[in-house]
Amino acid sequence: MKRKTFDELTFADDGMFQAVMKNPELSAELVERLLGVRVKQVEYPELEKAIAPYYTSKGVRLDVYLKDEDKAIDVELQSYPQKALGKRMRYYQSMVDCDCLMKGQPYTKLKESYILFICKFDPFHDKDERGYGLARYTFRNICVEENSVNLDDKCVKVVYNASAYKSVEDPKVRALLRFIQTDEPGEDDFSKRLSEFVARVKENEKFRKEFSDMNLHDFDIMTEAKEEGLAEGARQNAVENARNLKAAGVDINIIAKCVGLSVEEVEKL
Repeated sequence: MKRKTFDELTFADDGMFQAVMKNPELSAELVERLLGVRVKQVEYPELEKAIAPYYTSKGVRLDVYLKDEDKAIDVELQSYPQKALGKRMRYYQSMVDCDCLMKGQPYTKLKESYILFICKFDPFHDKDERGYGLARYTFRNICVEENSVNLDDKCVKVVYNASAYKSVEDPKVRALLRFIQTDEPGEDDFSKRLSEFVARVKENEKFRKEFSDMNLHDFDIMTEAKEEGLAEGARQNAVENARNLKAAGVDINIIAKCVGLSVEEVEKL
């Protein structure tokens, strides 16, 4: 996948999305438009907040994390499909709850929580791998035996499929999803403000350097992962060849020399 240059970045790109959402007014308006909930007051959104309640547990780094007196909202933007979206949302939800409830507090103190994922693709497919085509998927915990019974855990998970923006009836939501999907603000005032903010961020030399450093860090991680993958692939081939040679009755010492493994490793096979 070709890495974008700094000047090619759009609002929907990692790094740029977080930079724009540093503006608390823009963050609050995006949430209110997509979730339909009022964010009473956000002094400053927490960006890429890392939550790891125990040193042995897997931490999460949230794209944009907003809290007011009675709500906690995590906003994630996904430009490319990732595995296990449902389980990812489940884990993020658990970490948000851990962050909201102090030790010794009763469960009644848990804030109303929202996990909002904005995707540039349809994340849900039927058994034939065809997308359902909805622009919005809303999930609440209800009783399977009686759908009118709501668990009332004050937790809502919402996934937007920006690629289906044309089917949205609400003009404000449709315009925002269109901007996220196409990078074209059109006549929508909020989308224009987001686009203008993106342009201002691109003029910021400090952010340009931070993005460059981030890309170099990501490149190092990708290179290391690729090298590890190649090494693991080579070992798997060696193991497979060793097993085939052993099945053919070849001496273990000869096998070790042929496949590049030690005699001890071949014996273990």
